[in-house]
Amino acid sequence: MIEQFLKPASVDEAIRLKSQYKDEAVFMAGGSKLNATPTRTDKKVAISLAGLGLNEIKEQGGQLHIGATVSLQQLIDDPRTPPALREAAGFIYSRNVRNQATLGGEMCARQEEAVLLPVLLAMEARVVFADGQVSELESFLDGVRNSSASLVIGVILPEPDRPCATRKIARSAAGLTVLSAAVALNGEVQRIAIEGVVPRAVRLREVEKKGLAEVPLELAVSEAVAPRDDVRGSVAYKRYIAGVVVADLLADLLADRQQMTKEK
Repeated sequence: MIEQFLKPASVDEAIRLKSQYKDEAVFMAGGSKLNATPTRTDKKVAISLAGLGLNEIKEQGGQLHIGATVSLQQLIDDPRTPPALREAAGFIYSRNVRNQATLGGEMCARQEEAVLLPVLLAMEARVVFADGQVSELESFLDGVRNSSASLVIGVILPEPDRPCATRKIARSAAGLTVLSAAVALNGEVQRIAIEGVVPRAVRLREVEKKGLAEVPLELAVSEAVAPRDDVRGSVAYKRYIAGVVVADLLADLLADRQQMTKEK
């Protein structure tokens, strides 16, 4: 249970405090994850990231830089946010939660329901650390630079205009997520990411390499995921719906591109 709440005035001070309190401390952004089951923290010291200037969205050199403490509602409200990422933020149905939850918190919580991660993975997002190092999101999720002392200060989307589509499957807006998936097109190359039917959000790289569509893509995705039976559905259902959703997302992107070509 949190007993001390510290408010550093700079990123350097936040890192110094983490070094001082070590495993007793945790960085806190909005607190939506640290104060709620199943990600409630057992740390005694919270180091606040509020007021450190990490809540801005900027365009730089054709890339989109999103601060770690940008709230999910900010993502929805900012016109520079890619449509698929805006839609993914909206998968979290409560505006109160969206006002509190942050992009960095969603990435670092490693929660089973991680509805923003498929879009970020499909758009090949990069994670920025306080020491200036930059890591691919995929590497970050694999545990590279994932120590408790590593402070994430933002995310870079190298191609924010990349065509991308996402979808969430759940019994209701407030219900448990069966899965969420995203597909992006980098020219003719597919980028496919999924969560909920795999141990954690991942890119389906082996499926991407095959360049499939329609039924062959459905089957390849169904074989690539590793769901388990639970209250959200059977293994067979989850394999089936994962394939259908990914194939439908790709079909939507290709149809949109064809329509844009005709209009030109």
